[in-house]
Amino acid sequence: MATPKKSTTKTKKSAVKSDFKPYTPRKGEAYMGTKQKNHFKKILLEQKSQLGADIDKTVHTMQDEATVFADPNDRASQESDMALELRNRDRERKLIKKINETVARIESGDYGYCDSCGIEIGLKRLEARPTASLCIDCKTLDEMREKQMAK
Repeated sequence: MATPKKSTTKTKKSAVKSDFKPYTPRKGEAYMGTKQKNHFKKILLEQKSQLGADIDKTVHTMQDEATVFADPNDRASQESDMALELRNRDRERKLIKKINETVARIESGDYGYCDSCGIEIGLKRLEARPTASLCIDCKTLDEMREKQMAK
């Protein structure tokens, strides 16, 4: 009976790890000035780079682990692991698309403002979720609507 290889991608804690220091605006600094835009663009491009590297690593790992197991349980376990990895990579692919859209918003000057009401999203929210396109109030209302529609 073949023993399955341990997957190195299973133990990954999070898809994107950020080592950026939070942006601290200077007194009187305008919201979404050049420095702030550059800060968030740098964060987004770093996330995109990390996600791309993770996707490449998964492809290589899956190619390396393409073992045919005689035991149906081992084979089912391997297929389940691969399905989970592919689902995670699909989510990351969608995040890369959202990052590209957000970088385009930075370049067009629309970044940092709510798509729904037009007010400032806020630096702390953008630090936590750089791809945010709604302010916290509009996002809360949106989630409440989703919850009501699901019932």
